[in-house]
Amino acid sequence: MARRSLLFSPGDRPELMRKAPESGADTVCFDLEDAVAPSQRAAARESVREVLADPAFDPDCEVTVRVSVDAAADLDALLDDAPDSLRLDGVMVPKVAEPEDVQWVADLLDEHDADPALLALVETARGVLRAEDIADARATDALVFGAEDLAADVGATRTDEGTEVLHARQQVVLAASAAGIDAIDTVFTDFEDEAGLREATEFALQLGYDGKMAIHPAQVPVINDAFTPAPERVEWAERVLDARDEAEREGRAVFSVDGEMIDAPLIAQAERVLERAAAGEKR
Repeated sequence: MARRSLLFSPGDRPELMRKAPESGADTVCFDLEDAVAPSQRAAARESVREVLADPAFDPDCEVTVRVSVDAAADLDALLDDAPDSLRLDGVMVPKVAEPEDVQWVADLLDEHDADPALLALVETARGVLRAEDIADARATDALVFGAEDLAADVGATRTDEGTEVLHARQQVVLAASAAGIDAIDTVFTDFEDEAGLREATEFALQLGYDGKMAIHPAQVPVINDAFTPAPERVEWAERVLDARDEAEREGRAVFSVDGEMIDAPLIAQAERVLERAAAGEKR
């Protein structure tokens, strides 16, 4: 599945959680961490569980939850004696610094006989330095880059250019790519700056990211548009996969399309292009 856009929704605002899928996001994430005051976390857990367990809540997108530093309590509240109707496709793990941080949450989910995808949020200096190992961990389904918390962790000053986090941003996408998992880019905090968001999203695409996080529904169409391939790119991908199928039938390992020699990395690119295009048609 494509994860072009991931929209956060506060875990203590059930009306916003229910509306989040209407944004067109490929993934919605109900937030029990930054968006909820510690004093309101218990109530937020109840609100998230109520929405997830509502049989009428069955959106055509991935539904995830970002747990807090007290992940055990979060997951107990969500999953203990959970009804069959409860929908939880993924869990985002914050402040991942070691592969064990993801595995610990996976073990907690095993205790509840739950197996959602795990998205590892890399947002500390230690996490960036261990990004390759985190991505390679069996439980990790995607790496998510958090620039704001990283800047705070290392004492960097955030700039419009983002040069202070560029190395880390590249490190995360490289680690995810090497492991064959998704890489989701950091938020763009000024939700009223559409031009700035578009520029940042197009740069993330150039770096190799598969998608980008959003903090406001208005950001989702801009992000989806940037990560949805142009028609000519889709046509190229279709030609590549058609040529691959013909080559396989003829027992050939090497083939060309439009005068370009095609190998496994280009086939993988073509498959991803069609996956994103399909997501755009679906949403």
